[in-house]
Amino acid sequence: MRLILYSKPGCHLCEGLQEKLEKIQNLSFELEIRDITTREDWFSAYEYEVPVLYLSNHRGAEDTEEKPLPRPSPRASVQQLEQMLRKYLAN
Repeated sequence: MRLILYSKPGCHLCEGLQEKLEKIQNLSFELEIRDITTREDWFSAYEYEVPVLYLSNHRGAEDTEEKPLPRPSPRASVQQLEQMLRKYLAN
C-alpha cells in the first residue's frame, strides 16, 4: 500500500502530517510526498487544499487506483491517524 501526500514547501500542516505518518509503526505503507509546486496540474488542483492525502492501490504499471482520504485534524495524534488509516485500509 502506498500513501501519497500532496504538499508544498513552507506548509506547516503538511509538515505536521508527514511527521505523524512517518511515526506510524503498526501499519506497513510507503509514503510518497508530492510537491505541488513541481507540476502545474497538481498546483492548480491543490493550491488551497494541501495537505491532501491519497491511498494508492498499485496493482501494476498500468493499473493504479488512487482514492482521496479525508483530511485528518491537525490535532490528531499518531494513534488516531493510524486508526483512521486502518479504517480505510479495511475497505
